[in-house]
Amino acid sequence: MIAKKYNALIIDDHPLIAEAYKSAFTFIENQKDGVSFHISMANDCDTACEILKDYAKNNDHLDIVFLDMRLPASKDGTILSGEDLGIKINAMLPETRIIVSTTFNDNYRVHSILKNINPDGFLVKNDITPPQLVQAIEEVLCDPPFYSKTVTKIMRNEVSSEYFIDDVDRKIMYQLSIGTMMKDLPDMVHLSLRAIEKRKRQLKKIFDITSTDDRELIHVAKDKGFI
Repeated sequence: MIAKKYNALIIDDHPLIAEAYKSAFTFIENQKDGVSFHISMANDCDTACEILKDYAKNNDHLDIVFLDMRLPASKDGTILSGEDLGIKINAMLPETRIIVSTTFNDNYRVHSILKNINPDGFLVKNDITPPQLVQAIEEVLCDPPFYSKTVTKIMRNEVSSEYFIDDVDRKIMYQLSIGTMMKDLPDMVHLSLRAIEKRKRQLKKIFDITSTDDRELIHVAKDKGFI
């Protein structure tokens, strides 16, 4: 790791986990001469967005972000999860290196994150140990990517369908979850009602849902962290 001061952002709504990440940065500081971290912390999408806007506005470099996937949606409903936030980071600060951290180990969820964000590091929280956190930071800053064992295992397995769950699918599921009527969805996601129905059928097929009721789709989407 090159001796320098790094700017880091931790985005996680669990204080104990956020402190674990912070401790890993502190450990590296104590072990590496000339290495230090300026750490910012956010526990929701809105706070994180404000920090990101400040970095972009000031043309400052944000070196590394720890990004949790299960975050409350932004107040305006434009950012539904950590996945949307990761996409935003890539757009606003493309040089920033992102370490995704999540409890999700579902094949579709992991492949969706890899496709949408292409993170420099990807950790499933059940895999994490303090030494691995340190290793993840060091490798992501010096020679990315770094994937924990569960992610590596999933990447070796083929997803059972070629269908990819994208941001439009997630917006459809989110709008259904907040009670938006099907007839109003075209105005929200800018697709025809026929196209929306087709996507919804495909999602139910992916999640192995036989019910015609949308409540089970919403339940599964929440459980898997898509909304």
